[in-house]
Amino acid sequence: MKQLSVLDPATSETLATLDVSDVDELVATARSAHPSWSRTAPGERSVMLRAGARLLGDAIDELARLQSRESGKPLADSRGGVEAGIAAVEQYAELGPLHGSRSLQGGVGASDWMTRVSRGVAVLCLPWNDPVAIACAQIAANLVVGNTVVCKPSEKTPLATAEVVRLLAAELPAGAVQLAVGDGLVGAALAAHPDVDVVVHVGSRRTGREVAQVCAARGAKAVLELGGKDPMLVDAGVDPAWAAEQAATGCFANAGQICTSIERVYVHRELAEDFVDELVARAKAMRVGPGTDPATEMGPLIDDGQREVVHDHVRRAVEAGAELRCGGAPVEGPGSYYPPTVVTGVTPGMLLAEEETFGPVAAVQVVDSFAEALALADGTPYGLAAVVLTADMAHAQQAIDQLAVGTVKVNTAFGGAPGGAASPHGASGEGFGYGPELLDELTRVRVVHLEPPPAR
Repeated sequence: MKQLSVLDPATSETLATLDVSDVDELVATARSAHPSWSRTAPGERSVMLRAGARLLGDAIDELARLQSRESGKPLADSRGGVEAGIAAVEQYAELGPLHGSRSLQGGVGASDWMTRVSRGVAVLCLPWNDPVAIACAQIAANLVVGNTVVCKPSEKTPLATAEVVRLLAAELPAGAVQLAVGDGLVGAALAAHPDVDVVVHVGSRRTGREVAQVCAARGAKAVLELGGKDPMLVDAGVDPAWAAEQAATGCFANAGQICTSIERVYVHRELAEDFVDELVARAKAMRVGPGTDPATEMGPLIDDGQREVVHDHVRRAVEAGAELRCGGAPVEGPGSYYPPTVVTGVTPGMLLAEEETFGPVAAVQVVDSFAEALALADGTPYGLAAVVLTADMAHAQQAIDQLAVGTVKVNTAFGGAPGGAASPHGASGEGFGYGPELLDELTRVRVVHLEPPPAR
């Protein structure tokens, strides 16, 4: 049997070795379990999910520790992700029984309505950057609408997700949720399997295109959240120190390995010098180390391969004329560390300006107007999110109206109401990934027309 080794990105040591799953066996089990699970009352499904959420809550410390060890996330950040995942399970347990549709009065004595029905077997191909939070949300949303689930975490971070699946499965019928262990070949086989009805893929743009193609070929549903190249627009008139704090959070949180990390910064010339000086100072002051160390503010990148991608983007930008203000070199020694990095003089055409870097790099370009920043912000095929820092509400509204992205955040790098939706645009994906709207993506609509029989 093939095996998968899981490495600690802080030390490069092997954390665990797991057996690779049999795809056909997993899908057959999920298919067999679906009829009974889909006929289970939504309220009963919710009761089971709440019980599962309680088990997750009891294991929160262990889940956070596991996630930190396999992903490199700082422990406090990791715990926050686990808490968010548990909250998502509770949220979907609440929303499931309320999920419905509309009815029409077609005529006297006749009724028309739409009912929501489960799609069937759902495959979740999930990323390594926030494994527990994303797995919890996607598993719970699928289960509560009656889909059975095969959850395939990234081969780089399967350990905490395996524990999530084990704890939830303890409160569910056999086969309702299962773990798939393996690399991209296992994910590809699951996405292409003829008995899979919906595929949720959170990950790279390239893989997302492949998932979309194989799903379209057989009429399966694909929900895709892919890469991003999120811009931050720093307008004239804002406090440069506050703006730099927001940029540092957006660029360096989780070592820049968040789908909605800030990867491009367009700052007005009026405050550019003070802003950059403050951003550099914040980058240099960050404590970098193992995620399991409580003092760590930024952990390692997920592996040496990702570190090489990040460094290649930075190196090429500097060779093309950009200025390295701090960082910009892999940290020597064990682990996949890369320092918080600030690069100025970034221009269109550079990889650092156009392709997803997914690392702790603030790529800064100075602009002479808010209109110029808007035009540059829309200069990539991606459309995940954008951040606008401004005291001018007319500029804020202009950005909301014009930016070709799924989410616009005004005056904060991160944030949003619990249960908020996300709907990426362009090359960043398709379909609602979160919020109540996700339940619509994971179900089909059945239209019913009912009339009484003729009187006898």
